[in-house]
Amino acid sequence: MSKDNTNTSPFEFDRSNMFEPLLKADPSFCEVWESFKRTYESHHELPDYLALSDLARHLIQNLETGNTRRFDCIFDVVERWHLVGDPYVKQAATVGLLEDLQNTNLHRITRPEDFLPWLQPETLIWWTKVHEFWTTGKLIA
Repeated sequence: MSKDNTNTSPFEFDRSNMFEPLLKADPSFCEVWESFKRTYESHHELPDYLALSDLARHLIQNLETGNTRRFDCIFDVVERWHLVGDPYVKQAATVGLLEDLQNTNLHRITRPEDFLPWLQPETLIWWTKVHEFWTTGKLIA
């Protein structure tokens, strides 16, 4: 029995669909996302890294207010970006999101380490690599 598979990509996520599961996991980000899309509607491609920076600020604000009930679902999406995203999605999840979550300038009453309980194994590996890069200046493969 042959299976008709029109999507031959081994990746579940690329830049065209990476935000869909996130918006389901965190509907409170939808308003920020819609505003972002309106702001950049004239661009050929959305600057996803800026949207991920907005997401980092959103998550930090939620952490500050104790609104973390959706964090398990959100970081499940982040883990899936790392595991089954194409190279663009994997890099964006690391450089666009994790790096901003670790930016101490974005934290007022929280610390980057406060996110550790929600990080899943692959995301934690990349979190650690980002942290080591910023503390040692060396890229870790």
